[in-house]
Amino acid sequence: MKNKRPNAEHVWKQFEDLLVPRLRLSVIERAVYSHLLRHSRLEGRTRLRFSIPWLARGVRLCQMTARCALRRLLDHHALRLVERNQVGHVVVVRLPEEIRALRPYFIAARGAARLPIAASIEDTDFMKTKALRQAIHSRDRGLCFYCLRRHTALARTLDHVVPRVQSGRNSYRNLVSCCLVCNSKKGQTPASDFLRWLYRQRRLAASELTARLRALDALASGKLPPPFAIDKRKLQLYSSKR
Repeated sequence: MKNKRPNAEHVWKQFEDLLVPRLRLSVIERAVYSHLLRHSRLEGRTRLRFSIPWLARGVRLCQMTARCALRRLLDHHALRLVERNQVGHVVVVRLPEEIRALRPYFIAARGAARLPIAASIEDTDFMKTKALRQAIHSRDRGLCFYCLRRHTALARTLDHVVPRVQSGRNSYRNLVSCCLVCNSKKGQTPASDFLRWLYRQRRLAASELTARLRALDALASGKLPPPFAIDKRKLQLYSSKR
């Protein structure tokens, strides 16, 4: 039995605006994914059975290149392998909103879409809702803003670059995803001084320290908006028809 066909226009915009840049797909990987998507989900089928020669002919590639692109898409979890044998492959082609790495962006988009129309990103309190807090974590890609170590959902928090006691706001310009250790060590220390302390403790390399100081400047100047601020129209697109 065939499944309901998704809205091709919405899927394609999600593909171009989120999936490609966030997963950093190459031109070849984009071609392979779009070809498989075209012959599966956009035709109402969840699973697709195919052979490597069929895939290679469809995207005008050699079989080895097509096979390598297929493996990378499986590694990105854009596809789920159901079966593989001498005849071919059976895969589930995931829509952009079904890919684990992209889910935080859709969660943040749904939360942002519930904001009043007049609200702007500069006026938004990013500590107000779980979706907005998640948007800050998503922006920092699961890394501690200070020490650059990857942390889990249970070992992370949000840190005010300028502490609340010093009139720091709940703005996206003043909030960063942070591990519990750095949050505890930093306290009310200025962020730039804390980064230099991490360097002296050999938790950051010289190049990482330079990059973190630049990121701190970019954050303060509003150059690091969370996924919430991608575009009001895109947010409405991602959250519509749910």
